[in-house]
Amino acid sequence: MATTAPLGFDSASHMNMFVILNDAPYGSERTYNALRFAMATQKDHPGTDVRVFLMADAVTAAISAQSTPQGYYNIERMVKSVIAKGGQFRLCGTCCKARGLKSLPPIEGVEVSTMGQLAQWTIDSDKVLVF
Repeated sequence: MATTAPLGFDSASHMNMFVILNDAPYGSERTYNALRFAMATQKDHPGTDVRVFLMADAVTAAISAQSTPQGYYNIERMVKSVIAKGGQFRLCGTCCKARGLKSLPPIEGVEVSTMGQLAQWTIDSDKVLVF
């Protein structure tokens, strides 16, 4: 029995997916759902490059050593999962500075970046989603 790729997916194709997050990691489920989407994309479409740019309050999602109650989702673990499968994360440098985060090291594999990088990733992407 032959297996089939998910609906609308050509296994020989390559796609650049870009996700822009704006909301804080906890309180709203936008960041959680965006990262779930990124993880599902990597799982179901292994040839897809996933890039994530954190802006505004979403930059706090990249703070390391997050501790959440048992049974509650942990954004840090989700970010690390996306990175482990080849995903890339960038932080808005101005947003980090405005929130006093410039001197805090982000999660390993996450880099502070610029609006120029945001623009370049947008231009280079096949699909852009904003949460």
